[in-house]
Amino acid sequence: MKSGFVKKVLAIALAVTMAASLSACGGKDPVVENGKSEVAAANGSEESGASTAGDASAESTGGSDSTFTYAINGDPGESVNVITSSSRWDLSTVKLIYSPLYMYNADGINYFLATEYSTDDNLTYTFKLRDDVKWSDGEPFTADDVVFTYTEMEKEENLGWAYSQLVYDEGTVKVEKVDDYTVSFTFPFETPTALEMLSQIFIMPEHIYKDVTDFEHNDYNMNSIGTGPYQVVEYVPGSYVKFKRNEYYFKGVPSIENVVFRIIENSDTALLAVQSGEVDAYQAIPSEVEKIDLEANNLKTYSYSEGRVGYLMINAKNVPDQKVRQAILYALNKDDMNKASYLSDEFYLTPYTFLPPTSGFYTEDVEKYEQNVDKSKELLKEAGVTDLTLKVGYTGTDNAQSAQALLVQEQLENVGIKVELDAADSTALSAQMKNPDNDYDLYFGGYIMGIDPDTFASLFESGAAYNYMFYDEPSIDKLFDEGRNEKDEAKRKEIYNKLQAAIQDIATFYPIVSNNKILVVNKRITGIEDAALVPVYTFEDASFLKIAE
Repeated sequence: MKSGFVKKVLAIALAVTMAASLSACGGKDPVVENGKSEVAAANGSEESGASTAGDASAESTGGSDSTFTYAINGDPGESVNVITSSSRWDLSTVKLIYSPLYMYNADGINYFLATEYSTDDNLTYTFKLRDDVKWSDGEPFTADDVVFTYTEMEKEENLGWAYSQLVYDEGTVKVEKVDDYTVSFTFPFETPTALEMLSQIFIMPEHIYKDVTDFEHNDYNMNSIGTGPYQVVEYVPGSYVKFKRNEYYFKGVPSIENVVFRIIENSDTALLAVQSGEVDAYQAIPSEVEKIDLEANNLKTYSYSEGRVGYLMINAKNVPDQKVRQAILYALNKDDMNKASYLSDEFYLTPYTFLPPTSGFYTEDVEKYEQNVDKSKELLKEAGVTDLTLKVGYTGTDNAQSAQALLVQEQLENVGIKVELDAADSTALSAQMKNPDNDYDLYFGGYIMGIDPDTFASLFESGAAYNYMFYDEPSIDKLFDEGRNEKDEAKRKEIYNKLQAAIQDIATFYPIVSNNKILVVNKRITGIEDAALVPVYTFEDASFLKIAE
């Protein structure tokens, strides 16, 4: 562990994310894909999906005049809660039930329970809270709830996903109640990432959870009391989660009475359901949308960026020779991979580093590994490698990864490398990836991180929680450390330019795509723009959704 901005990361079992190894330095925990405990992402899903849950559930979750039904490809599970939930659909559930102080996205700060912040020294950040908020049981929301939530997040024994954002080698972020509607956060050192690290943390009610010792397993998670626009009223594992509107919601009572997350893990089944009107919305990729007659089925699409990066990782423990890794990358053609899955660059950007191209710190002054078959063969010859066989893991039910995997097999065979494809279950793949002794040589995945480059440290520092490339590169660790301690923006950019180049040079990470999400929605659902489409949660505030009369 290094000094400066070093953070401690727990072994957290993520649900659409990959599970963590025991410790790492720096970085905000990612919403990453492949794994269901495993979030990040729900890009893995199992082949057998439930399109209905029997007669009773079909009646209670169908697309009625008072219900918005959203097809999701993963089960949030009964352990959904503010502290330990970290998958796409867990967090989407949390976002309906609870509210954060503020959201911090590419468009800046959007306030919810807080109204403003101030700082005089870049160490203590003081937030004013709304004084008109009630929990869905009618109890008042106060600063006590904020202090309680952040304090519980900072306890190592709670396995909280935000632990690594709030606890550092230099000390813990100190959370204090100033008065009933003012709270302060004091960092143990100055950092340019403070606002991001305090964001997207949803506040839970102290009067409900104050005696809970196991936040993942208790009687309150699916009998939720929150400040968000909806409350859970029914959950059938593997089938659906049903919500009713929160009459006390501080931004106004939602127009739509019920929201239903219908769990349909098979994409073909989900596409049929959205076309028939059985569900109102579904996240699709362009090659799936191409199969739909939108006009005939009264559907509309909304394309939006999540800052996601889809990648291919090389396991450096299994492929230790840098020249061999470089040979692998020079054999590949990411343009072909992207066109196969996303059809048109209208729906994606092509990244050349670990940062999404939309990042203000992104640079293309790096080795891009544009396809060069001759150079690939030359590097293999220099390394003295012949008859190389590689095992590639990917989530078999993810259409994009499946198409990419087939192209990787074809492209590597063109330089004499044999490829064994393993179309794995997302949970099994995640379990393998976190094991340093796994037998995969390469694996596909994706992540959605924060705005600041330091949030990516948990993926790329040596020994970091999500570094499934398993390399040990002190030079990369040094650049992360310099970046997080440098306050001058221009100098930070120079450091992160060097960092992006360094990660490309060791040839263990091959960024493929930064794709848009496409939400296919029945035209009877309106208010999509007002609800605001955002990374991970889909809607920043679902209370703005309406059903057309």
